[in-house]
This record gives sequence, C-alpha cells and structure tokens, in this order.
Amino acid sequence: MKKLVLATGNLHKVEELKEMLQDCGWEIDSLASFPEFVMPEETGDSFAANALIKARAVAEYTNCVALADDSGLEVDILDGRPGVYSARFAGLQKSDRANNTLLLQLLSDVSQEQRSAHFKASIAIAIPQGTHFICEGVCPGIIATESVGDGGFGYDCLLFLPEYQKTVAQLTLAEKNKISHRAKAVEQAIPILKKIFSV
Repeated sequence: MKKLVLATGNLHKVEELKEMLQDCGWEIDSLASFPEFVMPEETGDSFAANALIKARAVAEYTNCVALADDSGLEVDILDGRPGVYSARFAGLQKSDRANNTLLLQLLSDVSQEQRSAHFKASIAIAIPQGTHFICEGVCPGIIATESVGDGGFGYDCLLFLPEYQKTVAQLTLAEKNKISHRAKAVEQAIPILKKIFSV
C-alpha cells in the first residue's frame, strides 16, 4: 500500500485531512510516527511557500510522499492580515484566544459591510525525488463581532458564513469538510496524488 505522510503536528489538521482522504485507499501517516523529526522554520512569504518548505522536508526525511498544509485568515480591511502570521498574530505563544481577541479589537469600529475576509489554504505535495505540486482553496465569509461556536480551531469561531448563517465553528465536521478552504485544496490534490501513487 502507498503511504502518504501528513506534514503537520496539528492534531486538528490531521483529523480533518484524514477524514477528507479516507476513501482514497492509501496508508495515511502523520508526524506523530516520527517524533525525532524537527519541522523547519516557516520562512516563506506566502501560504504556498510555507507549505512547500514543510512538504519537502518531510518527504526527504521519511522517503515517502508528503502533504503539507499552510493556511490562515486574510481580512480585506487589514490588507490581508493576519495572513501567514495567522497562528502567531498576537505573539509567538500561538494562542487562538489571544489571536481572536486581537482581531476583534482591531475591527471593533468596523461596520459589517467592511468585515469581509476569507480562509485560504495552500497544500503542497512533495515526493522524495524532488517533484512538487501546489493546490489552493478559499472559503469566504465575514468576521463576526464576537466568538460563536465551539467546534474547529483557530479563527473558526469568528468567520461567519452568510449562506449557512453560522460561523465555521458551528458547522459539523462533515459540513466543514465539504466547503472549507482546506477541503477545496484537498479536492484539487486528490487527482494529483492518484497519479503519483499509480506510477
């Protein structure tokens, strides 16, 4: 059986990605099986660049096909911030609560019409021989005025989806995995992975 290693230590992402890839018939592993591996620093200036840094490092280390995700929130009125700094927006301690609090403070005087934002995900696929592929997906919405919902992670409790009348954090995992930025990127990635594993 072909093995795909998910290049993340984030258990929430591992759960989501495994759910999305469960019908593909591949063995799916994660960095939990490689505790000695040290993830390289994310020095890229885009989600795609950071995802590729991680995927290449994991593919080289494990000698397996690797899939890495880098994603975050881009708020239009903040010129795309927090962007690649989404996880550490409020500081290097990487606290979801602190990040959400800071974002709400920055938008406290901003009207609903100006609170447009989107989640963006870049997925990089790397094979040990050096070839790589990039897939991207976007999930648009509006930043809520307060945290709503207890599902998901990160900024899920703040991105309100008008068509669902819910924040991402109020969606079931099945609903989220149909419409999320990561789901859209994975949808593009699956045909690429099928070609890789058919060789």
